[in-house]
Amino acid sequence: MSRRILAAGDGAKRSSTVVTGAALAMLALAACTSTAPPPPGQGGPIQVTASDTACEVSATEAPAGNISFAVQNTGTKITEFYVYGTGDRIVGEVENIGPGLSRQLIVEVPQGGQYTTACKPGMVGDGIRAPFTVTGSTAGSTSQDALLASAVAGYQRYTNSQIEAGIARTQEFVDAIKAGNVDQAKALFPVSRTYWERVEPVAESFGDIDPRVDGREDDERDPGVAWTGYHRLEKDLWVTGLQPDSAAMGDQLMADLRDLQTRAAALQLTPVQLANGAKELLDEVATGKITGEEDRYSHTDLWDFRANVDGSQAAVAALRPAIDQRDPALGPTLDQRFADVDALLEQYRSGDGYVLYTQLTEQDKQRMTQAVDALGEPVSQVAGLVTT
Repeated sequence: MSRRILAAGDGAKRSSTVVTGAALAMLALAACTSTAPPPPGQGGPIQVTASDTACEVSATEAPAGNISFAVQNTGTKITEFYVYGTGDRIVGEVENIGPGLSRQLIVEVPQGGQYTTACKPGMVGDGIRAPFTVTGSTAGSTSQDALLASAVAGYQRYTNSQIEAGIARTQEFVDAIKAGNVDQAKALFPVSRTYWERVEPVAESFGDIDPRVDGREDDERDPGVAWTGYHRLEKDLWVTGLQPDSAAMGDQLMADLRDLQTRAAALQLTPVQLANGAKELLDEVATGKITGEEDRYSHTDLWDFRANVDGSQAAVAALRPAIDQRDPALGPTLDQRFADVDALLEQYRSGDGYVLYTQLTEQDKQRMTQAVDALGEPVSQVAGLVTT
């Protein structure tokens, strides 16, 4: 996940088992970022100038369909840019834009209506917001392209199955905590998180669920809002020992995951969200997992690393027929880059899992960064292909 500070009610997230075969073709990821060029025939992207005190968007409306934004950070703080729908549902986001850097975001918005744009200098709070109108409506890419429709349908099914499986494994984790079986709970912690990490961008579409499930101890919260979720229980297991409210924290985690299950089943996704999510998961590996801060108490970061890469690979695999149709040369490149990352991760295997992150050297981390960056470049091209 990307490092991001949250307040309660914030519409955004801070930011083991390998998915194989047909499963790789169906993992759901949701509204995230893209470094692909803007879709053709749309007069270029909408320009966004993000400073420490302002969020200047060059247009306040756009026709329904694929909408491209070019975001430039002219401030001194790392920033983010979001497009929100009703109820602060994230339609699209681009994170970790450093001072002086530019990023692009492509979103597919088939239905007209009122939306909101927001820049978040310092990655804090609700951001600098402004209304944004989408006019008209469009049938959407899935109604016009059978390959894309098939990818999205399969990907939605896989999302639901991953969440269901994650609920079952997390219940085992919570049961071990309630029984006071610390060793078993420690063993189940990274396994249960695997399913969450594969579908985390879907969870990030719901700004209230994500911080409750995956928030960190030093995240900003409103007064009276408790720290809950996986990482609170991680600290109980590895640092403080089980607390009087650890069982209640486990029950809350289960309730939040079941809430996610209900909402995700009704979420309507688009092909560009799948493509953007594949890149975003790799960005999370490169900017978050590599630092070792994700699982700072257990040091089980490589399980999350593996799940993020699997999620990205699954998203790309779901879109592979459309990729091959539009750019036959890109698929083999993607295959090779994913294989390179897989081979590197296998060097750190330990039994059914991975070595602790504290066992990695700086050279190990550098090799991982280079491999993920090399993979991210061709993955960033996929969003542009599925919007043509």
